Amino acid sequence: MATVELRFSALPEHVRTARLVAAAVARRAGVDEAVLDEVRLAVGEACSRAVGLHESHDITSPVRVLLIEDEKKFSIEVGDGVTGDSGTAPGGGEAVSAPESDAEGEDEMGLAVISGLVDDVEVTVGEEGGLIRMTWPTTTTAAVLP
Repeated sequence: MATVELRFSALPEHVRTARLVAAAVARRAGVDEAVLDEVRLAVGEACSRAVGLHESHDITSPVRVLLIEDEKKFSIEVGDGVTGDSGTAPGGGEAVSAPESDAEGEDEMGLAVISGLVDDVEVTVGEEGGLIRMTWPTTTTAAVLP
């Protein structure tokens, strides 16, 4: 299992770099060439969402991206620093004030776009922050460099 870790300041201009790195690593891992645009778009959406959450919650920690190559699958995890108690009320209900409702709408739209692009998506929020895990199958004919 090979893993690439990328951390970047929560600034919109870094999202493009994350997309490019994700596509390159996905290609190397054996993700079908026809799916690489979806990988790029999904990673861009997940990273943009994380940047927006960091900005709206005044979080200074970096956005985390893990690119995980397993034997038959390739996963990307995009983590933000927004913990379960930062914007979610106990029981899963959103504790959002009126000014934050626009940000919430954009957040929901971003998750809908990701769900439309990726068949295997998991969204969680824990003590260390939120995490979007996206997984794609790899082909068995992936080139192995000597």
